[in-house]
Amino acid sequence: MWLIVINFLLVVGSAIYLAWAVHRRRQQALFHLKLITILTSSVAIRDLLERVATEVQKATNASQVFFFVYKPDGHHVSSGTKDHLRPTVSDCHLLESYFYRTGRSSARAHSLHDEAEIRRLLKSYRVDFVMPLVRGEQIIGFLFMGPKRHGVYRSYDIGMVFDIKNELAIAVQNAASLEAVKELNANLQQRIESATDELRRSNEQLRGLDTAKDEFVSMASHQLRTPLTSVKGYISMVLEGDAGKITKMQRQLLREAFTSSERMVRLIDDFLNVSRVQTGKFMIDRRPVDLAKIVKQEIKALETTAESRDLTLKLDAPARPVMVNIDEGKIRQVIMNFIDNALYYSKPDSEIRVSLKVFPHEARLEVIDHGIGVPARQQAHLFTKFFRADNARTQRPDGTGVGLYLAKMVIDGHDGKLIFASKEGQGSTFGFRLPLEHADDSDDK
Repeated sequence: MWLIVINFLLVVGSAIYLAWAVHRRRQQALFHLKLITILTSSVAIRDLLERVATEVQKATNASQVFFFVYKPDGHHVSSGTKDHLRPTVSDCHLLESYFYRTGRSSARAHSLHDEAEIRRLLKSYRVDFVMPLVRGEQIIGFLFMGPKRHGVYRSYDIGMVFDIKNELAIAVQNAASLEAVKELNANLQQRIESATDELRRSNEQLRGLDTAKDEFVSMASHQLRTPLTSVKGYISMVLEGDAGKITKMQRQLLREAFTSSERMVRLIDDFLNVSRVQTGKFMIDRRPVDLAKIVKQEIKALETTAESRDLTLKLDAPARPVMVNIDEGKIRQVIMNFIDNALYYSKPDSEIRVSLKVFPHEARLEVIDHGIGVPARQQAHLFTKFFRADNARTQRPDGTGVGLYLAKMVIDGHDGKLIFASKEGQGSTFGFRLPLEHADDSDDK
């Protein structure tokens, strides 16, 4: 009879134990499932740690659970259940030293008989259990658990935490790295926006200064042009004998002064036109003009300069008028600039040929010299503002680099095309092609 009772009790005990074991496994599986769900969620590191701490507290009945994690940017984060104590960085460094020295994977306050300092440290934070979060050989943070609310921790409680320590360390490291990247991006974005605002302000200031500069150049050029035109006119009158007879030496000196004043007037006109281009006031005022007559007049005006440099100007142009619809003043400037450059950059005792030809739909002007030419590597930049080739700077240091830039603006404004060819040391050809309004006016030559 007693044997039957004993067997019955053993069966009942086994069933109860089995039911308890199944229940515990179910709780453990549910705990792991909840933690994995949290660890794989894309939340901020502080929120992640708080949610994990809450689940660990529920599963183990701990009085408090909290984390301390090092961030990749050198900062740290501490988060956990409500009213948890926050460890200092120096205390966590002491814990690091302890775990690196002992190689242990966790510590319980009551078992640290030979580590009085560490035991006091844990008790100061009301911590019963601490586990380092390890990635590779590096400790990236700690999990702290306060004493159990009722009773003491069993191996089952600690085991649940140990089972997820690797996944926990990976998730914490990933969340910390992601947050560091986000903070870096936010910081970079802020710096970019700040730099962009600063650059925008600088650009506005530069535009203001550029406008002021253009207005100053325009005003100064207008103010200088009037007296220079008067000087040029008076010198011309003296050269023509209106003030009496002059000696040969006086004539030569006056011609030099006249040439210089002429060049100054042209230079001022160039700066005025550059200013107009910059301010959007560069206008093309077209009228029917005899291009052949303009070319002849510009050549005649520069003959004195050519003679003083032992150069010969030769014109090849139709005898009949070449009527084109152009802005006379600006085209004169282009022609004068091409011939003037040829005079300055040609070798003495050489010939400069100015050719004007008419084709069925266009007039073509070319100024051909045998001067210094333009280096091949610099030809692509020749018609940009203020650019001058190296050999041109040596030959004529006082040049401005705006003449060819304006020539391009003028010819483009007339729907024409520039002509340019050059070989360094052999000479250059500068010119333009302008469309004719009526094919009947052309003379194919």
